[in-house]
Formats: sequence, structure tokens, C-alpha cells
Amino acid sequence: MAAGAGAATHFVPDAVKKCFAEENRRPFQFNYAICNETFGDRPFERVCEFSAGLGYQGVEIAPFTIAELVTDIPPSRRAEMRKQAEKAGLKIVGLHWLLAKTKGFHLTTADADVRRNTAKYLCELARFCADLGGKVLVFGSPQQRNLEQGMSREQGIKHAAEVLQAAMPTLEKTGVTLAVEPLAPAETNFITTAAEAAALIEAVDSPHCRLILDCKAMSSEGKEDGGAAPFARIPELIRKYRKWLVHFHANDPNLLGPGFGRLDFVPIMRGLREIEYRGWVSVEVFDYSPGPERLARESIEYLRKCASKAEA
Repeated sequence: MAAGAGAATHFVPDAVKKCFAEENRRPFQFNYAICNETFGDRPFERVCEFSAGLGYQGVEIAPFTIAELVTDIPPSRRAEMRKQAEKAGLKIVGLHWLLAKTKGFHLTTADADVRRNTAKYLCELARFCADLGGKVLVFGSPQQRNLEQGMSREQGIKHAAEVLQAAMPTLEKTGVTLAVEPLAPAETNFITTAAEAAALIEAVDSPHCRLILDCKAMSSEGKEDGGAAPFARIPELIRKYRKWLVHFHANDPNLLGPGFGRLDFVPIMRGLREIEYRGWVSVEVFDYSPGPERLARESIEYLRKCASKAEA
């Protein structure tokens, strides 16, 4: 089934259509966010204040930095986090690392009970995200989606779609979208390309299941051409999968932030601009050795510089 055909079966309220129309009339600008785990154990309020001072407009939350399970986070703490972000002038854009440091959850396992529990927990994540004012759940979590030995890719897609479909009514009710994240083959054996992610999205067949693209992960797709231009395909992938794209992670294949390695973000920002991408460009790093302050500051400075060049 074509994605467009599946999406067309869903009723879109007039108010939502009006919201999208108004959004599309606004002058184009990039919206920058940063992932909160960049700052280690620093208090969330301070993370928000510092990030806003650098010019970030949003912060993306890794749930494990708050509690082992989101069901352990009381309403009072959720309200406090939202208030702290808003006081600093930031939006909490959503969640990522959804299943990191949890136990008993898995997307593709043959164990039907585990799959059911995973769907239920995704619903809890959606509620937590909505309580914070967020709109996106980034499904990366490579260890919790790997295909078990002997399981075919087709069976994995079937199991994953079953889990995600079970969570869709709650996502629709909360106004949250789950974004499937392709990851490099070095990290997982399931959904390693944007094409595979699109296939899963089509199988789920809901406007609340969409795509996130990550620069580090996309660089692995470029190696398919023999490694001559490992980063050349990133703008191409942005354009090709534009109709599914709702979120974007900015980082370098060296695990640092944008501008800390060889990846040139001018073509990337140009590609996002050409498709009039209006989601978040969220800085996600994995090597924190330069220190959170430097990573946050130099990443947004570099992204802004590249965005200006892309506009010229």
C-alpha cells in the first residue's frame, strides 16, 4: 500500500488543517533543540536556562535521565519540568532513547506478551510526552528492536507494526507522533535504512507514525557506494523521504556535535530548507568529552552559520 493512500483514509479535522496552513504561511526558519543527556546530571532547570541563553528553542528528553520508567514520574514532576522549560523560553519537543535502560520491552520479539507490554509502555511514553508539552517520540533503542536469531525481516516488520499499531490510538488521542529512526548496521540489525523505516511506517498506516533522520546514521547509507562520498547521500535522503520526515537529529559520525567533524552541514541545511522542513533540528551527541557547554555552544553556532550559507 502506498503511504499516501494509507494516510488519505484518515480524517483530518478542519482545525488541524487550519493549523498546518497557518504554519506553512510563516516565513521559513529553523528550530533548534538539544538533547538533555548532553548535560549529564545537571539540574533540568539549569539545562533549560543555559540552552535558551545560547539560542536553542527546544529541549529533547531522554526518559532515563529522569527515572527508570516514566510511570514512576508523578504528575507534579511532569508539571514542574514543563514549567521550568517554559520559564526559560523553551519547548520540550519530545522524547528519545525511549527504551534505554529499561527491562522487559522489545519491538520485534517472538514473545507476544513482551510485545503487548511494549505497546502499553509506548502509550505511557506518549502520555508523559504530552504532559511535558512534547509532540514526538523518537524510536531508536537499537537493543530493544534487534531481530532475534532466525527471525526474518518480514516477521520483524509484522511484529513491529503490530506493536506500533496497538499504540496508535493513544498517540492520536495525545497528539503525539512516533518517529521511526533508521540506525546504522553497527548498532542494530533491524531498520538500518530510510527505505526500511518507510516500509514499517507504511505497514503501521497512521499519520501518527512517521520518520526521523539522523546524520550519523545516514552517513552509513552513503557507504553503500563504496565509500567514495560517504556523506553525499544525506541531502538526497532528506529530499526522497520528505513526506514522512517529522524530526531531525544533527550530529557528526564521529559521535560529536555538528561542526566537530568532517560532515559538512551546508548541503544538509540546504536540503532541509528546500523541502521547507518545519520540524526540530535537534543536536544529539554521544561523545561528551569536549564538555556539555562547549558542545551546546559550538553546535548551534555552526548550524546557524551553515543555515545562513544554505540560504545564500
